[in-house]
Amino acid sequence: MKRKFVTNLALLLFLNLLIKPVYAFGIDVGVQNTVGAANYGSYYILLNFSLIFQILLDLGIENFSRREIARHSHLLTKYFSNILPLKFILGAFYFLFCSLVGYFMGWQLNDFKLLLVLLFNQFLASFILYFRANLGGLHLFAADSIISVIDRFIVILICGFLLLDPVTRVGFRIEWLVYAQTLAYLAGAIISFSIVLAKAGKVRFRLNFRYYLSFLRRSLPYALLILLMATYLRIDTVLLGKLLENGKEQAGIYAQSFRIIEILSNYGYLFTLILLPVFSRMIKLGESVEQLTRLSFTLLFVPAIIIAFGCLSYRTEIIGILYNEHVQQSSKVFGIQIFSFLGMCTTYIFGTLLTANGSMKQLNTMATAAVILNISLNIVLIREFGVIGAAIANMATQLFTSVYQVVLASRIFRFKADYVLISRLLVFTLVIALSGFIFREIPVSWYYSFGFFLLFAGVISLLTGLLNINTIFGFARSFRSP
Repeated sequence: MKRKFVTNLALLLFLNLLIKPVYAFGIDVGVQNTVGAANYGSYYILLNFSLIFQILLDLGIENFSRREIARHSHLLTKYFSNILPLKFILGAFYFLFCSLVGYFMGWQLNDFKLLLVLLFNQFLASFILYFRANLGGLHLFAADSIISVIDRFIVILICGFLLLDPVTRVGFRIEWLVYAQTLAYLAGAIISFSIVLAKAGKVRFRLNFRYYLSFLRRSLPYALLILLMATYLRIDTVLLGKLLENGKEQAGIYAQSFRIIEILSNYGYLFTLILLPVFSRMIKLGESVEQLTRLSFTLLFVPAIIIAFGCLSYRTEIIGILYNEHVQQSSKVFGIQIFSFLGMCTTYIFGTLLTANGSMKQLNTMATAAVILNISLNIVLIREFGVIGAAIANMATQLFTSVYQVVLASRIFRFKADYVLISRLLVFTLVIALSGFIFREIPVSWYYSFGFFLLFAGVISLLTGLLNINTIFGFARSFRSP
């Protein structure tokens, strides 16, 4: 089981290392530099609004399907036949609800038109995620990995041409990015649907409202958790737009640093796609998850520490090489937000374990507290410090949820405290933090000193025993794939 986890994680990381950085730092950054912070901020506010309520398109179907099909793969045809029509019903409700809320938000006509296209894009994206959940539940990780990057690859081709051509670059509009995403999502949905349909065999799609009520009653806790998590992750930009006169520009500045955090956290999210079905099956079989939890946490958190303190030390240089405007303010935001990344990585491991265990009541209690904390901090801090306040609120919330989940998982699964691992992590963190500031002062180009820092950090991770390639693969080879 663990060999399968490591090998498929490697494929997933490889594909995403190729595509997603090109999209984020080539296309997304290129678009923002071309249209400006205010125009991009307007799009970013609407995008985050659509993402907060995206759960209305799913209501926990994705996580439920990935978990249940991993346990009962023979039920794929039954689930697929009944759930797909439900997705269209939820899509209609999502459009109606978000349109009404958007109307009362008082957005102008051009913003509202763009919002409608973004809502359609999220509708298509939800189908892709559902189809990928089926593939992941069947442990078809290779197909899932390829589908995960298809949409970004298509946008890279379309917007890459528009940004590189001198004529189209001058007249580039933010709407072009949104339309390119629409075409990409359409292609991804068609391809992923075809693969799942082939695996499901003969399928008869039908409306079954009694089944829907029963299914949604079981999946509602998952839906509530995702809604709460999306709220405390995305609400800050919406509040920036509403609480500040220059809210669109501030949201654009926030996006400059958060984009980096988001692309980094995507690699942590990849762990969840594989860990959720693996944890679910191990828990069902009564197998201990302690070793896999410790392994996956170490694999993710140790590089995260290196990245966090490296980005903190070189925050101005990193922001300056990516963006044309608001570099100083954005670098301050980035220096705060990078510690949100550590909280996210911890959540990706322990939150996934708790989800696989079905500990939804405890997770929803945590998420409710996180929403209250986040909104309260944002209202106070945004009015006082602007975009800096939003960054502080985000960091505080992520660290709160990560600590909460570690404690909760330890109690539920009765993990033994590994004091050797904890001491190694503390020493490693201290050494990496100090070395980041020391290497920053070396009188050479920051490219070289940053490279020296990464090399030094990698060596230290091996010397402390936190990362040991032979141990990892030896550990994986000791288990047989199912």
